[in-house]
Amino acid sequence: MIVGFGFLAHGYAKLSRGPVSFGGVLQTLGVPVPHLLAWLTTLVELIGGSAVLAGAFIPLVSVPMAVVLLTALFTVHSQYGFFSVKFAEVTTVGVRFGPVGYEIILLYLAGLATLAVGGPGRLSLEAVLRRPMA
Repeated sequence: MIVGFGFLAHGYAKLSRGPVSFGGVLQTLGVPVPHLLAWLTTLVELIGGSAVLAGAFIPLVSVPMAVVLLTALFTVHSQYGFFSVKFAEVTTVGVRFGPVGYEIILLYLAGLATLAVGGPGRLSLEAVLRRPMA
């Protein structure tokens, strides 16, 4: 469920800020057709996250979701190394963290692969729809 929720939360954040804003980030990273891909990424995260939460169409939605993750891994996170939590400094005000590495991206990819290969489980929408009507 956390894989679906995570994607849904990221998609909602992009939608609430406006995908055009995320398009500006993509443009800065040199991603081609950034505003189109910002909308597509937002939709993949919202639709894919919802599908994973419901336990439906996982093999289908996991492919574009993996593309989004791999794009983030290679365009942003790989340069910061493996670890997702890095202490930058400790001050009297509190702890400041550094940039996020690719650890969480790999965990999301592993979760998606596990769901795509193993299926969503007996409490999923797919399992409920497959049960014979009594």
